[in-house]
Amino acid sequence: MKKHFALLACLLACPGVAASAVAQDSNYSVSQPRFVVLPPHKATIQAPAGKSLTTWNGSFTFNGTKYNFNMVGTDPSKNNGTTTVPSYIIPIKMVYDKNHGNKTFNPNKQKFSGTNVSVTTTIATSPIFASGVDFNQGGTDLGTTQYIDAFQRGNFWGKHVSKNKKYHVLLGTPKILPEQTYNCNTSDCAIQNQFGKTVGVADINNMDAFLQPLFKKLGITPDTLPVFLTYDVYLTSGGCCIGGYHSADGGNVQGQTYSYTTTVDQGSGVFSQDTAALSHEVGEWMDDPLINGGNNTPCGYLEVGDPLVLHDYPYTLHKFTYHLQDMVWMPYWGAPKSTTLHGWYSFQHEDSAMCQ
Repeated sequence: MKKHFALLACLLACPGVAASAVAQDSNYSVSQPRFVVLPPHKATIQAPAGKSLTTWNGSFTFNGTKYNFNMVGTDPSKNNGTTTVPSYIIPIKMVYDKNHGNKTFNPNKQKFSGTNVSVTTTIATSPIFASGVDFNQGGTDLGTTQYIDAFQRGNFWGKHVSKNKKYHVLLGTPKILPEQTYNCNTSDCAIQNQFGKTVGVADINNMDAFLQPLFKKLGITPDTLPVFLTYDVYLTSGGCCIGGYHSADGGNVQGQTYSYTTTVDQGSGVFSQDTAALSHEVGEWMDDPLINGGNNTPCGYLEVGDPLVLHDYPYTLHKFTYHLQDMVWMPYWGAPKSTTLHGWYSFQHEDSAMCQ
């Protein structure tokens, strides 16, 4: 897994920021909320003609050094239109045999408290995939749109989107693909109590090995974002608890980007309740999709969710209150404050989130 040493140093020096979120191969003696990045896999999935992920290249200069980056969508300085990335949700049914807890977690069958639809449906109709929340930040209306689109519009509002106000990067209405069953029957599989909730745990590398063949099996192509979804399950690597990760096949625009996220009941792990972990991972996919080391900055790679893991904000859509994680904007990483809306460092104006 990628180690964010530069980002870790920034986080430790920055009050109010959750350093425990940094992705690293450490042995945790206690459970800690965290997210990780898996390094790009060997390029085994090549994009058919016209099926590459739409990305753009940009840069900023800090202390005389130019830093390049690659993000999903089109260049907001040159475009005033909408990019829509097709999306999939692949529910993962986790079955723990009698030797490993004798319990099943199924997002297609189980429900969040207060809803009458499945966890999968509740996630598919959330502000990550559906427009319907009016995001007004500091008196500026970023639009009635999806959360990650509003985040990215604000990220480049100061210089570009304030002029190109029709600029959007959206996820298409997610197609829910057939449920996949993960039979958790190895030594890493267990039923535990984490953050006051009975959950399943499983090793992240074993999970990722299970996911890899599904791209071909399910007909997923690199111009899309597939999200693998589990319910009440955390991944482990030297300890618990990983709420999600994202990765890429090949680490280039010809490869397949993807994300895994868990979702737990509200109040049972603030960093992963309902859409908290999902918002973290999709936001990082937007700003660091290829995770190939090309998005390095003075403060680490553009893993925009890591600095504010425990900072969730409630938004109601379809009579359900979702929790969306705050994430940092480009000035945190060293870009000029003029880049973003109001010169803020994060979507929710948490100016403690300053690396510089």
